[in-house]
Amino acid sequence: MTDQAPPPPPQDDEQEENEVLRAARERQQQREAAEAAQAADQEAGKGKRGWKTAAAAGLGIGSAAVIAALLYANRGKIK
Repeated sequence: MTDQAPPPPPQDDEQEENEVLRAARERQQQREAAEAAQAADQEAGKGKRGWKTAAAAGLGIGSAAVIAALLYANRGKIK
């Protein structure tokens, strides 16, 4: 028989999970805002995309990247 070590104690990942869920929720809100802006631009210009749509999409992508970088950088501090 082999000696097996007991499983490690469960870690408290609730804080990290909440940050991840918050980031996902913010990303979803930004995506919805970008889609709404795009729909408004299409209604106004009938298929012509305006600078507001590009700005909203860029803002959403940039914000998601910043949040992901902060979560990655602080992953050791959370525990």
